[in-house]
Amino acid sequence: MTGTAGRGSPARDLPGHRGRPCSLSEQEDRPPDAGLLPPGESARRRARLLRVWQPAVVPDPQARPVPRPLPVLAVAVLLVVLLLWNNVVITRTPGHPASYPLVNALATAVLLAVARASGLSWDELGMARRRLRPGLRWGGAALALVAAGYAVALAVPALRPLLADDRSAGIDLGELAVRVLVRVPFGTVVWEEVAFRGVLVAALARMVPVRRAALIAAAAFGLWHIRPTLGGLAANELVADDLADGPARVGAVVLVCAGTAVAGLLFTWLRLRSGSLLAPVLLHLATNSLGTVAAAIAQR
Repeated sequence: MTGTAGRGSPARDLPGHRGRPCSLSEQEDRPPDAGLLPPGESARRRARLLRVWQPAVVPDPQARPVPRPLPVLAVAVLLVVLLLWNNVVITRTPGHPASYPLVNALATAVLLAVARASGLSWDELGMARRRLRPGLRWGGAALALVAAGYAVALAVPALRPLLADDRSAGIDLGELAVRVLVRVPFGTVVWEEVAFRGVLVAALARMVPVRRAALIAAAAFGLWHIRPTLGGLAANELVADDLADGPARVGAVVLVCAGTAVAGLLFTWLRLRSGSLLAPVLLHLATNSLGTVAAAIAQR
């Protein structure tokens, strides 16, 4: 039978046709009028939005079957587990805080194994080998920008106090090296990037458009930082002084977590544009590790 319903019909060739959600790696194949962008916008606006949020990987839709959406309950459980992990569970693990890099490294391996067993591909997770070079290029550029920003802040006396962090005051070079080379990369950066920009974004993108998946993952990333924010405020004696009262402390936590959510959105954008998880890993590593070094230098 021929006509608009024939084999070559665009309607039948679109990923996600007839209500089937399409994966993160397939949504860039959909034209603007296929539901990825609102239909009422101008052509220039729609093209710009498509370029911004379109993942870099462009697979052949005939290369493999259309991935099925993950169960809603499974994705909901993933969200709850992630939020509980950093705000409740990790502080109750044996040997904490010294053991948290090892515990989080093991959690990363387990989460990746579960993601692969559930059908998420290396492309969807941002870990395809062929995307390492673009990831290195984008991530290296972001790392250089962050390093330049810290260098300027250290060079300008008026800006140096902004880098102050009592957690880095008075630590020796050995402890600084452990933080920068072990605790931050394996205890924080790799775990968070795999969990949020890798598994969570890929799982959500099987169910909803990629921009909505990015927003949900960013919001979860902000909530993930509630307990660490409280710990950071306490370590810098802000809770005991300027933020001693409940409303002020709550307001500070809300602001920090909102800022972290925005950072998470930036990390996700970098992951999608480069097609590789390596790009946000390098930016995150630069922000945290170089930030630790800059704070230690600023307080010497």
